[in-house]
Amino acid sequence: MFIIYTNYYKVSLLIYDSNHNTMIATNILEIYDVQVKHYVKEQRIFNEHESAKYYYQIQYGSVKMLNLTEDGKEFIQGIFYDGNAFGEPPLFGDFKYPASAVCVNDSSVYVLPKASFFELLKTHPDIHLNFTTLLCKRMLYKAKIMKEVSIHPPEHRILTLLKHLKETSGDSSTYEVNLTRQQISDLTGLRVETVIRSIKKLEKINKLSIKDRKVYL
Repeated sequence: MFIIYTNYYKVSLLIYDSNHNTMIATNILEIYDVQVKHYVKEQRIFNEHESAKYYYQIQYGSVKMLNLTEDGKEFIQGIFYDGNAFGEPPLFGDFKYPASAVCVNDSSVYVLPKASFFELLKTHPDIHLNFTTLLCKRMLYKAKIMKEVSIHPPEHRILTLLKHLKETSGDSSTYEVNLTRQQISDLTGLRVETVIRSIKKLEKINKLSIKDRKVYL
């Protein structure tokens, strides 16, 4: 995990994956005897520093990857949705989880043992290539966020996040931001009060719009 300090706040370098494309088709997972496990809201799937033994892919629901600071504040590394895989880098790199995975709401998750996952990738090189592409995009975004939180003010940081969400959603029209002010705070390392003020400033300069407390880009 990469963490830097700016304006006296610890800021996580997040990946927010709003692309709902399925990483591995269900019919392929079933060939390798995948299991489906059900989790309730706020239940942990795995913890930071645990060894990575399984491949996880969301059937339905949403999962956040997070770290907790000494004072108990959450720093979200990523939020994942239907069809998304999460926690796979430690499988490839053979290192322990750098963050915990917690269900945002009741979720159903495909769980595949590590050995079966690698056997699947050997048999399906196209899927392996998809993972390589995804990991490269995540690395690119981490680099972008490091730059943003190092040298730019809160408004710019928030706008970069929202633009990233819109780009990964594939929505070329008006994009509705499905995040609360608290979630934007967790994702950017800013105080909630700062997020609220910054969003209002962005609205005044026509960088976004607000309707019924919803943010649109």
